[in-house]
Amino acid sequence: MKARLKVLLSFCLLITLSGCSTTMDNKESEQNTEKLIDEKPETVVSEESIEVSTINKEITLSTERNVLQDSPEYVAKNERGLSIQDSETAYEMCVRVLTDYYKAVWNGSDIELGSFIDNENLKQYTKKKIQYQFDLHLTHNLGDLVKSVDVGTREVEYTDDVDGGLLHLKLPAEIKKTVGSYGEPTEFLVRNVNGKLVIVDWYTGAKDSYDFMVRGENLTIDNPNIWDDSEWVKKLNSKQVEFSGSIR
Repeated sequence: MKARLKVLLSFCLLITLSGCSTTMDNKESEQNTEKLIDEKPETVVSEESIEVSTINKEITLSTERNVLQDSPEYVAKNERGLSIQDSETAYEMCVRVLTDYYKAVWNGSDIELGSFIDNENLKQYTKKKIQYQFDLHLTHNLGDLVKSVDVGTREVEYTDDVDGGLLHLKLPAEIKKTVGSYGEPTEFLVRNVNGKLVIVDWYTGAKDSYDFMVRGENLTIDNPNIWDDSEWVKKLNSKQVEFSGSIR
């Protein structure tokens, strides 16, 4: 009986203390609210703070994996090498990158380069390539958006080498916009890097295309290590900077 009474008294004491604490907290909260209302500063909106520059909009080029929720992953059949059996997956990857690429160029959509490209030099070149074309379209008011990209019958060639094999894809793309369409041929070199397919070179050879003007016309794409050549990359970067100044 004494034990039960002890528990009951303790419980009543807790309720009493809790009630006092709640009352004090409520009073303190009301005082703080009144103080905040009295000290609320005047809101000033600057015209500069709401100005939006469309011309200088920067495309979101996600170069790290898992940035987008639907981050694609293209796994090789064999973790250690490449074979002609990987051509279907390589084709799917190239179709995806072409779709994302043209929508980034024309629509300003995101493109996750890290899902397709492992080489940092090629990533940076592609980023500048997309940004230049997006700015060019805005500057000249070429604002028709891309609705879809249709990629035609694939031509795939497999080459066996000491680095685990290489796939060379030649793909014709038709870019369908809200008004009209146009076509461009693109070539890809694909390797197996740590069990995943990645693009090691990528060239769009249409006349007056960005690659045509910056890298050179009618190139033969057959060197999977070209983006590891620091001197070649340095010269190409200089040409990109020079070329980009043409729309300023």
